[in-house]
Amino acid sequence: MFPTFTIQAPSSSIESALQQKIDNKTKPLGALGELESIAFQLGKIQNSITPDVSKAKMIVFAADHGVVAQGISLFPQEVTPQMVMNFLLGGAAVSVFCDQHNVPLRVVDVGVNAKLDEHPLLGARKVAFSSKDFSQEAAMTSAEAVQAIQAGVYEANLAIDDGVNLLMFGEMGIGNTCVSSCMMTALIGISAADSAGRGTGLDPAGVSHKASIIEQSLQRAEQATGQAMTDWNAQTLAEQVGGFEILAMAGAMLQSAERQTAFVVDGFICSVALLFAQKVEPNVREFAVFAHQSNEKAHKTLLEHFNAEPILSLDLRLGEGSGAILAYPLIQSACVFLNKMASFKSAGVSDSQ
Repeated sequence: MFPTFTIQAPSSSIESALQQKIDNKTKPLGALGELESIAFQLGKIQNSITPDVSKAKMIVFAADHGVVAQGISLFPQEVTPQMVMNFLLGGAAVSVFCDQHNVPLRVVDVGVNAKLDEHPLLGARKVAFSSKDFSQEAAMTSAEAVQAIQAGVYEANLAIDDGVNLLMFGEMGIGNTCVSSCMMTALIGISAADSAGRGTGLDPAGVSHKASIIEQSLQRAEQATGQAMTDWNAQTLAEQVGGFEILAMAGAMLQSAERQTAFVVDGFICSVALLFAQKVEPNVREFAVFAHQSNEKAHKTLLEHFNAEPILSLDLRLGEGSGAILAYPLIQSACVFLNKMASFKSAGVSDSQ
C-alpha cells in the first residue's frame, strides 16, 4: 500500500510570544532580516521560544537512473558509486563541509547500480540496481516506489530517535536532474523546455536533447496510464517517472514533518523531492527551511512556487546537500540570536519608544 502521512501543521499559539521576543532584542525592528524569519519558523515548529538545532544530521540518498541510456548526462553512470565512495571516505564537498561544522554524515544506497561494500557511514537500503529507462517503460513498480519512500521514513526515524533536531538532505545519482525536471513538469505543468537545465554542465544542444527525452517520456507515460499527467496521483507519478533517491528524500521529509522536526532543503533536486512530498501531504511544506537558490534553471521557478525565501544564493549547482550544509551556520545563528542576544530591558538599552 502506498504510504500515507498525518502531518499536523505547527501551532500558531506560540506566534505572539516568539514575535515579541524577536522584536525586543537590542536591534531595530526587523534588522536581522531573514534570520528573524528562520528563528520564528523554527520556534513555531519546535513550539518553543528557545529553538535548538545543535544536533543536526546530513543524509545523502544515492541511486542510479535508467534514462541515462538516452545520453542526458555528460557523466557515465559509474560515477554514482564512485562518488558514494568519495562521500564515505571524506573527500566530497558535502563530506568536508559536514566535517567543518561537526555535522554527522550518512549516505544511503537506495538504488546505486553497483554492489557497495559495508561502511559505518553507509545505509544499505537498495531497492534495485537503478530505476528503469522511463522513456521506454515505467521507472519502477508500485512495490519499488513504496520501498524507496519507506527507506527515507526509516532513516528519518533513526535520526530523530537518536535526538537529531534538524535534518538536512542531499542526493547523488547521475541523471537525476533529468528525472527531477521530468517530475517537476508532471507536478506543476510547466514545459519540459522550461524545466530542463544544464545539470552537470550540458551545452544548449544537450539541454534541448534532455527536454525532448522528458517530453517523450511523459507522452509514453500518459499513453501507458491512459491519464493526462495532470491527473496522476502521487503513486502513478512515482512509478512512471520517479527516482529512488528522490522518493527516499520525500519519504524522509514527510516523516520528519510528521514528527514535528524541521528539515533543510538543498537545491533543485531536493526541492523536487519536496514538491512530490507536498503532493502526498501538503503540510510538509511548513517544516522546510530552504538553503539556497541554485544555478539550475528551473530552481527559481520552483522556489517561487513554494513562495520560499532561500537563505543563500551562491550560484551553486553541485547537489549532494552542499548548499544545505553551507546554510547550517546561519540557521544556527538564527537560534543563537533568539536564545542569547540581550533584550532592551536586560541590557538597559532604551528602545525606539
